[in-house]
Amino acid sequence: MKKNKYILILLLLVVGLPMVGCSDLEEEPVGLLSPDGFFSTTQDIQTAVNGALTHAINEEIWGRKLSISLLLRSDMVNLQSAQQHRVEMDMHSITGDNEMVYDPWYRIYKGIAAANNAIAGAEAVNDPADIKNPVVAQAYFARAFYYFHLVRLFGSVPYIDAPIEDVEVASTISCSSVSDIYSHIISDLEYAEQWLPVSHSVPQGAAAIPTKGAASSYLALVYLTRATTDLAGGSSADFTTAYNYAKKVINSGVYSLDDNFQTLFNANDIDTSPEPIFALDYNNVEADDNAYDQTAPMTGIRSDDDDQGWSVAVPVMAVYDSFDPQDYRTRVSFQTEVTIGGTTVDYTQFDISGHEHAGNMPYIAKYTRFPGPYARGNKRATSHNYSMIRYAEVLLIAAECAVETGDNAAALMYINEVRARARKGGASTNGGYVAETVPASAVPADLSGTVTVADVIEERRIELAFEGKRWYDIKRRKLGDVVFGPTGLEGAKPDWNSSVDYDTPIPQDEIQRNSNLKNADF
Repeated sequence: MKKNKYILILLLLVVGLPMVGCSDLEEEPVGLLSPDGFFSTTQDIQTAVNGALTHAINEEIWGRKLSISLLLRSDMVNLQSAQQHRVEMDMHSITGDNEMVYDPWYRIYKGIAAANNAIAGAEAVNDPADIKNPVVAQAYFARAFYYFHLVRLFGSVPYIDAPIEDVEVASTISCSSVSDIYSHIISDLEYAEQWLPVSHSVPQGAAAIPTKGAASSYLALVYLTRATTDLAGGSSADFTTAYNYAKKVINSGVYSLDDNFQTLFNANDIDTSPEPIFALDYNNVEADDNAYDQTAPMTGIRSDDDDQGWSVAVPVMAVYDSFDPQDYRTRVSFQTEVTIGGTTVDYTQFDISGHEHAGNMPYIAKYTRFPGPYARGNKRATSHNYSMIRYAEVLLIAAECAVETGDNAAALMYINEVRARARKGGASTNGGYVAETVPASAVPADLSGTVTVADVIEERRIELAFEGKRWYDIKRRKLGDVVFGPTGLEGAKPDWNSSVDYDTPIPQDEIQRNSNLKNADF
């Protein structure tokens, strides 16, 4: 259904949703909050912040619409569906009428509106700064998190940093430049880094609450992205700044690589992992307003006795073949054997069910193998903690920046640390299914000699496969003409046009209502 609301009317509201409180969603609606009259204590600020972060786990963002669109727009996942909005994402023929465009757009701006209300409302709270500001910092972090997605998706967008009460003003607002948006994101993250705590006392789901390390990690990624993105206002100095932020996280001693790569995608064990830095926590509650996880069934195998997936977003064989079979990450990332109708088959017979969407190729296993105790039969509504940024990515950010700043010894050290963890192997169990245990070996071997940017980007492709990172890497490094060309993993994408397809079109309804919503950089 098309939305028929002004985006900036939405910015007046914090839409009522269950809230993310520490680890668990609490069934307490925020209601329609306004800075006036609601905020009197720091807990009131926390309530608004919880509402802001809850929007991210909605079906319209990481529950399905945005997470799946990022997979389809990459060169790692093919489409097993004829639905037009998904076809557009997969083939890069995206229009402004696509629900996978306007649903994330509206939902992200709702999250921003909630963060803005928390920040504005905090001005009425008289608690001491050391009590109030760490909570306000969560709102600054949330706003930066949402705008970082928006600017990478759309380019120029309206930048709103306060509640708007004048509808006339709302209906005539213009887009801000990409450069200005990046400056605002950095400013918000700097405030967050200053005031957020190093860690939280809650033992479970702590990665879902922003910390100082989360702000530092995102500053590293933002500066790296700005340095490699046209129109972002960055420079070569941004590589050094990104490098320094990444090293700050690495040297903090707060985070480390999990010994078992599988744990990162095991909803039963992830809460004790030392690796996630900031995560979206789907923690055992199917909340109102579609605030639950559907990524698992979207990537699951049709009619698998265990998963009962929907066979929508599936890698092609060339993607699977591009992974070394002796690399433990291959076994964790791909599902190659299932039981269908009581018969155990390998990926060459996944269509045994007779369903037209079932495909004979290895499927994505990261989200279907260990979805947690709450997941339904088809793995809807999982208990996953989806890592938005984790320690391995920070190591690879440091490696990429080290390459760009001429520190080859450090680049080797950081990238090889990630590769060494992949050699450790491990065991993966799920009911009657046991993935092969991979002993320590030389696969993947340490890199030697000169590390290139291409080496780091390839390591990111393997390490962060199917985690919503690849499309952003393709865009910031301008890889589209190669990866979507005839030699690409999915073959040529005939609709790919590098002059327009790196940016997502702003929803057409928005432009019809407000002609000022044009790209500010052109």
